[in-house]
Amino acid sequence: MTEVDTPRGAPIQRDVVRVWGPDALTFLQGQLSQDVDALGVHTSSWTFVLQPQGKVDAWARITRTAADEVLLDIDDGWGQALHDRLKRFLIRTKAELEVLDWPAVAVRGTGAPRGDVPDGVLRLAPPGGTVTGYDLLGPGAELPAEVEPMTAAQLRAHDVEHGVPAMGRELTEATIPAEIGDWIVDESVSFTKGCFVGQELTARIDSRGGNVPRHLRAIVLDAPVEEGTPVECDGPAATVTTAAVSDRHGPIALAFLGRAVLEGAEVTVGGVPGVVRVLPIS
Repeated sequence: MTEVDTPRGAPIQRDVVRVWGPDALTFLQGQLSQDVDALGVHTSSWTFVLQPQGKVDAWARITRTAADEVLLDIDDGWGQALHDRLKRFLIRTKAELEVLDWPAVAVRGTGAPRGDVPDGVLRLAPPGGTVTGYDLLGPGAELPAEVEPMTAAQLRAHDVEHGVPAMGRELTEATIPAEIGDWIVDESVSFTKGCFVGQELTARIDSRGGNVPRHLRAIVLDAPVEEGTPVECDGPAATVTTAAVSDRHGPIALAFLGRAVLEGAEVTVGGVPGVVRVLPIS
């Protein structure tokens, strides 16, 4: 998928959980799917926090800010839940957790400016295997002057085009990481780091080529639909998890569809005709 060169951006809401202390990395190494020990200071990656059954509690970006400190930033409204989930396993461990309220900005496009950022602001890789640009996170984060503003709706449509999942929509306690796509497992899971919560099922599915009963797909529609609208198609019952209107494709939606529903299949969403597309939408 080719990204437009003109950089565009918008303020975004990201909750931040700070974890620090002598045992912080050791603790997180057993809780997160990412190899925390392998992260260098001032580098970041993506990680799942999983249930023992391998389903999703959280998907967050992890940034190592010091030898014994990391930041986990997650979709707005999910920081406290992430904090509480980690806190439950913090037993006889020399580590502390706190939730921070930091501003953030999303800048998208291959032409995104790469100038200096203010002290205390992090420039981080964006979510999504095919998304270009970056996020700015931290006190003082603001949209660069040379970046064209975009609305929150335009940014979410951009994310839908690229198959970027959202907590509480595509990512719920019923979601298995492989259902989102191979890219998110590749970016967020280490199969060489050793044990972590949810590892067994995740590794088993990966060894079978990511073969799961349903996959996240895009639907390009003839008219807008609402989230939660049923999708009439072959296979298991499905509903729209996210709906948007794209500048490039018009009305689009995300839904988990049975693996028998292939690229180009015709479906109906609340009476509206649509065509299934594999993500990202080209």
